[in-house]
This record gives sequence, C-alpha cells and structure tokens, in this order.
Amino acid sequence: MNILESLKDKLLVADGAFGTCYVGMYGEQGTVAPELANMRHPERVLEIHKEYVKAGAGLIRTNTFAANTASLDADTDYVISNVRAAVKLAKQAADGEAGTDHKKVYIAGDIGPIPADAGLTLNERVSQYKLLGEAMQDMGVDIIWFETFPEFNVLEPVVKHLKARKNTPVMVSFCVNQFGYSNCGFSARALLSQVAGNQDVDCVGFNCGVGPYHMLQLLKKLDIDCGKPVSVMPNAGYPKFTQSRLVFNDNKEGFIDKIQDIAALGADIIGGCCGTNPEYIHQIMERVKTGDIAKAAKVHVEKVQADSAVKDNFLKGRLERGGAATKNADGHKHKLIAVELAPPVDVNDQKLLDAAHILKQSHVDVVTFPDSPSGRTRANSILMAEKVHKETGLRVMPHLCCRDKNAIAIRGSVLGAQLNGIKDFLVITGDPVPVMFRQTTRSVFNFDSVGMMKLLQSMNEEVFSGDKITYGGAINQNRLNTKFEIDRIKRKMEAGAEFFLTQPVFSREQAQILRDMKAETGATILVGIMPLVSRRNALFMKNEMAGIEIPDEIIERYSGNATRQEGEECGIQIARDILEYTSDFADGYYFSFPFNRVHMLAHIVD
Repeated sequence: MNILESLKDKLLVADGAFGTCYVGMYGEQGTVAPELANMRHPERVLEIHKEYVKAGAGLIRTNTFAANTASLDADTDYVISNVRAAVKLAKQAADGEAGTDHKKVYIAGDIGPIPADAGLTLNERVSQYKLLGEAMQDMGVDIIWFETFPEFNVLEPVVKHLKARKNTPVMVSFCVNQFGYSNCGFSARALLSQVAGNQDVDCVGFNCGVGPYHMLQLLKKLDIDCGKPVSVMPNAGYPKFTQSRLVFNDNKEGFIDKIQDIAALGADIIGGCCGTNPEYIHQIMERVKTGDIAKAAKVHVEKVQADSAVKDNFLKGRLERGGAATKNADGHKHKLIAVELAPPVDVNDQKLLDAAHILKQSHVDVVTFPDSPSGRTRANSILMAEKVHKETGLRVMPHLCCRDKNAIAIRGSVLGAQLNGIKDFLVITGDPVPVMFRQTTRSVFNFDSVGMMKLLQSMNEEVFSGDKITYGGAINQNRLNTKFEIDRIKRKMEAGAEFFLTQPVFSREQAQILRDMKAETGATILVGIMPLVSRRNALFMKNEMAGIEIPDEIIERYSGNATRQEGEECGIQIARDILEYTSDFADGYYFSFPFNRVHMLAHIVD
C-alpha cells in the first residue's frame, strides 16, 4: 500500500534518531561520521535499522541526513554513491525484519539541510538537493523526507522538480525552538501554512529543536488540520555537554506520555529525533498495542485575531496619496521624495546631521540610510535612522541587508526598530564582502532579499498584526537580463514589497526600461537620481561602483576644470532632465547626493 494511502486510516510509528544512536553505540572509537559508515561500516548501519524495525517502527529513515558534499567533504559522485548504499541498507533491514510478522516497513529517503557556512550559493544548494532526491527516487524509496529545515523557500523549486520527475511522495519537516520560530526567523504557523498550500508537498511536520513538552505546547497553538498528513518527531529532551560531547538524559517515560498527547491532537506520523533510540520506539508501540496511542481526528485551532485595529503607516499612506500633498496647483499628483544619507564610517556624524536639518526644511517625505554598502563598515543604519528621527523629526527608512546578519539578528533588529517607531524599510540582498577582507570577514546570506521579505511578511502576520511595517525593494534596470529582474520584482511584490527604489537613471534608455517594467508589473517605482558634482565624481561612479551605468555623454557634460558651483549646476540640470523624461511613470524619486550635498535638492524640485 502506498504510504499516503496508509496514512488515511492508520497512525504510523517511525524510527528514532540515527546519529545520536550511532554515537551512543559506537562512540568515537572509529571517528566515523554516521553517514560515512554507509560505505565504511555498513554492518553498523544495518544493525541500527534492524533494531528500529524489531522495536516496531513502520517507517525508517535512511542514514543520509548529512549526506552532502559539504558535510562529508566529498565530491558529488561519492555522495550519490553513499546515498545509494544507505538506501540499500535500509531496504535490507526492512525486508529482513518485516518478514517475521508480514508488516510493511516504509523507507524514507532522509535529506537534511546543507550547512549554512558551506559557502554554496542558493542555486548550488537547490541543485544538490535535486540530485540527492533524484538518487533516492531512482532507488525506490517510499517517501523523500526533507528534515530539520528552517525554511521552505530553498526547497520550493526542489520539490516541484522532483514531483514532475517522479510522483514519489514528499515530506517537509521543520525545526523550530520552544518559542515556535526557526533559525531563519519563520514562525511554525507560517511554515505550516506555506507548505500546506503547496501542491508538490504531500506531508508536513516538525522535528528536532525541542523536547516533547515544548513540542506539545507548540502544536496546541497550531492548526495542524491543514489538509495533509502531519509528522511529529521531538527530541528526547535537551542535551548537556559532558566531556565535550552532547549527551541526552534518558527521558523515556516523559517522552512517551507526551507522544500520547501529541497523537491525540491528530498527528499521523510519530517517532523521535535526537536522543531517542529503539527502546523509545518499542515503548511507543507497547502503548499502541494497548490502544493508549491511536489514530485521532485532528484538533482544529482557530487563529487568534488581533484585537487592535491596524494603524496607519506613514510611508504607505504617502505612496497612496502621492507624496507630501495630494495635488499641486496644476492639479497633478506630487511625487514622493526620498533622500539617502550615508551613515559615517567613524563616530563623527555632524555632516550627516547638518544635511538632515537641511532636508527637514526641504519637506522631503522620507530619509533613507544604506546598510554598509559595498561591504564596508558604516554606522548601523537602524541606529543612525533613529538618531536622525529623534533630532529632526524626519521620517526615516533604514536599509536592511542580508549580508551581515543571520535571520535571528535581522528579526531582532526589526523588532527593536519597530519598538522605536521605525516602521519603513528598504530590503536588499547586499553587496558581497570585498575580496581583501574574506580572510577575516565572511558574508552570512541566510537568504536573499526575497527570502527576507517573506520573513518580514511573516512578522507582519504574526507579530505586527495591529501595527504593520512597510518595506520595499530595489530595482537594477541596468541588469542585462531584464526578464530576470522583472521576475524578481513580481516575486518581491508577492512577498509584500510595497514600493521599489531604482539604481540612478542617467539616460532615456534606462528610463524606458523602467517604464516597461512598471507597465508589466504595476510596481510603485521611485526613480533613482544621483546629481553628480564634477567630472571626477562622474568618472569614479562610472568605473568604481558596481550596478551604476553612466553614459559617456553624461561624463562629457562636465568640464575637467569646472568650479565647484559649475559642477553642481551641471548635476542639477542633468537631474532636471531626468525628472522631465521620467515624470510620466515615476511615483516618486530617490535622491542620492555625493558628499551629502543635499542643498542641491531645492534647485532640482519645487
């Protein structure tokens, strides 16, 4: 019987942990990682699988949780050979032991997350997950089980590919902490909802991260009646360090009691994760035989609605109304004006504050603060924004960059910003760390800007329901593949992006690309304008700043021996020209003034 058919009317008891069980049985005597044992010590792997089947497990997971190029420090060919060996061993154990009582034992091809510090790009991770899944499909596993993942975004294209290739059932199981959040900052509720709505995923679950008590408390708050089978595999408890090793206490009695309560909530697959062993599964099966643990109807939990009314967001309101006022004397909509102020590289912020006070008199709509552009350290964008807001009253919008902080730190930064009244953000992936710094400083990149937007979207639903934040993204109209950029815009809008700031425009050709992008996506676009102040400044931006395209005719408009005033006047005139030929589609403008020369703004716009 297909595993999905079996789950319709049967509670399935899976195995327990493999890795911690392996270490408990063989210690460090062979210094062999559990996954490497598939080819070096297959008898050990076979013995553990057999013990779980003897204990009564109706599903065993292959010993492949960390079978990837990074964790095994091996090439792809070796990893795939390792996976094939693991599936063979699991099948051998299932067939040999199940025959004694004619019980069907299902095989789950186990795939864990590739380590975050492996140095692989998102596309490289996706490609490797696809190869692992394909190998398991070809070996005939009953289900592919993506286990202990902190997010679904990286798996979305993977499961789509695998389901199109072969209709092998797919399970995605997430790891969250006792507060219900993953390492990428996504809530259990958001993860469950995201996967429940994906047609390529057949089962969803939670494993690892927490012990049985916290897992039970978490599930009581969730609506696991999501239309798909649900697996629940908590740890035995919480480990402690003993002689530099993680050791789990024996918690069988408490574990079994809570698993009984978890089954009563409607879990379809139950078993154990870290710290559990065949004896845990044996005792679960004893409760199953007595009827204390049995298949139960899923408990439906209504989502708690926020009591407070949704508060108005300043920036979102300005975007909808069209800038500082609804219409000017000519009856035309005002354009929203955003101005960038770069935080200092040291502790001297006087020039920035002087510029901020000038902008206050210019009645700009919002001031933005980049987050260490070009991968070089500047003052924290959120803290700088908070100081400017307190001293000037200006509306502020810090940039959030994926490069420097993991999901936990980003989430904490957004919480702190919101508590201080900062509710508008520009979300960017960020420039990579310069090559010269890579020996001591590494990028984080838990996700790209779309992934971070999905995190903020989840926070708006879970945390800021009554006082939501607003965020936008960046557009690079100079990208060679404009179709790719348009697809990114659409994905960002689906992830909640309300507006977009563009790279500086310097030509009618660049403006036309943005005009076409707006026509195809319907995005709210603030056109980037950078009033260059000298020929030297223009040449530097053209040759040294990635992503900025400055035509030669712009360079030639600046005289090599112009005075400061003449250079600024040239920049002002070019900016006015750009305003003129973008006014038909621009919803606003995003000014970035070299050297904080914001006094030029008054000569460019009314």
